[in-house]
Amino acid sequence: MPNDPTDFTADFFVPENERDPVKAARDPARPLPRRFYKEATVGEVEGGFSVLLDGRPVNTPAKRRIVVPSRELAEALAGEWAGQGELIDPATMPLTKLVNSALDGVAQQMAEVEAELVRYAASDLICYRAGEPASLAAAQSSAWDPLLAFARDKLGARLTLAEGVMFAAQPDASIAALVAAVRAYVGEGEGAALRLAALHVMTTLTGSLILALAKALNEIDLATAWAAAHIDEDFQMRAWGEDAEALARREARFREMAAAAFLSDCATDGQEAGQGAR
Repeated sequence: MPNDPTDFTADFFVPENERDPVKAARDPARPLPRRFYKEATVGEVEGGFSVLLDGRPVNTPAKRRIVVPSRELAEALAGEWAGQGELIDPATMPLTKLVNSALDGVAQQMAEVEAELVRYAASDLICYRAGEPASLAAAQSSAWDPLLAFARDKLGARLTLAEGVMFAAQPDASIAALVAAVRAYVGEGEGAALRLAALHVMTTLTGSLILALAKALNEIDLATAWAAAHIDEDFQMRAWGEDAEALARREARFREMAAAAFLSDCATDGQEAGQGAR
């Protein structure tokens, strides 16, 4: 049984060359490792705070030391480790996986991750509306129009709407404004990769960069963001009934969304995140 967190995490999480820039996934065929430590604590180190397992620092799969800018974030990470039972299940550690992804993947590919966010901005969920039924169109308008106003008034991005699946090209000036908003939110410093990773996860889970920015900049709360991302899905469930498997998948996605929202809130490393976009 391993007693070195470096070796343990390298085996526990997917290696860097097998992961996408943001989201790590465990091979379901790999057996879960047994818990090898008694306690998980937080230690203050140069550059921030580190998670300690029986006093030993935790590393990422690529053997980078996990150092985060806030004690609150480090305590939440330690809480995931402390909450493990006899076996350690990464599926119950969404924040740890996200931080690992940020440090091993996003930090090495900041420009590429930003470019992917720009692609979402070009076809944002909230820009595509239903013509009918009227109840769905009204629900979309109620949830998404305030987000359009946020993009226009606070980010300087006036977006074009489309009905159905017809593509709506967004003005170059609006895309440029959204790129500026992303960069202002992400900023620089030790927490930049964490913020970009959090924004990427919230964007990919919701299909909307505007929605993700609204949550990251605390224009809306987590519950509002999640509900706004599922207007269409909720309408279909009311019309045709709930699907237990779909709900289970949605709950798993929500845990990832909650982890990303928490990371976004915590990873400020002393700067006013998003100041330039306000």
